[in-house]
Amino acid sequence: MSQSISREERVAFFGGSFDPPHLGHLAVAHAAMAALPLDTVLFAPVGAQPLKPAGAVVSFEDRLEMTRLAIKSEPAFKLSLADAPRSGGEPNYTIESLLKVKNDLQPGSKLYCLMGADSFAGFQQWFRAAEIPFIAPLIVASRPGQPLTDLKRLLPPGLSLKPECKSEPMRPNSERSRIGLQCHALVSSAGQCAPFYVLPELDVPISASKIRELFREPAGAGRPKDEAELLPAAVAQYIRARGLYQ
Repeated sequence: MSQSISREERVAFFGGSFDPPHLGHLAVAHAAMAALPLDTVLFAPVGAQPLKPAGAVVSFEDRLEMTRLAIKSEPAFKLSLADAPRSGGEPNYTIESLLKVKNDLQPGSKLYCLMGADSFAGFQQWFRAAEIPFIAPLIVASRPGQPLTDLKRLLPPGLSLKPECKSEPMRPNSERSRIGLQCHALVSSAGQCAPFYVLPELDVPISASKIRELFREPAGAGRPKDEAELLPAAVAQYIRARGLYQ
């Protein structure tokens, strides 16, 4: 089910629970593609997140299928099994998944790590977090209630924030301004430099927890409209057919 990259491309790895995948996730991916010259966004549902010991609400198989349905009409979005459950039940670490994806890319391809502001808020706690930007430069999108105004405070030890890094090609300035892309540089204590992209103006007030609450409530006259504003139709249909989140 996982789709491979068969040519030299600029690829963003987008991991997460996707419990369920919603229109906010798609908006983040579209914004990143519009701001940077990306060819592909890999949606990678995670098996076991180290920072969420309670795990996802529904099974990996259901989240994988919902993600497939969410992106099926988006040619530039592909499903990745890089973060699938490990055979021994061990946690999935983003750095290991990124290395796996990078190893599978064609020579000359470029890999990025795409995330929302909620994920970046806990970035300091990620396994080997300070190494990740030099494997795959970060692209971080804001979320309502989580403005990206104090980036330095959220960086793991060993990283510092510097002015814009000029080594990466980007969209023309007019396109970047329309989307609100900011470009910084992350510098390690060893002097490595990696570009760091921020999408500070993305405002899509959708959360997976609110969606799960919606489906726990008795079906009412207004729910189809609510579903349409939060989820791809195929995902909402799958949730209802499987009785998920009830």
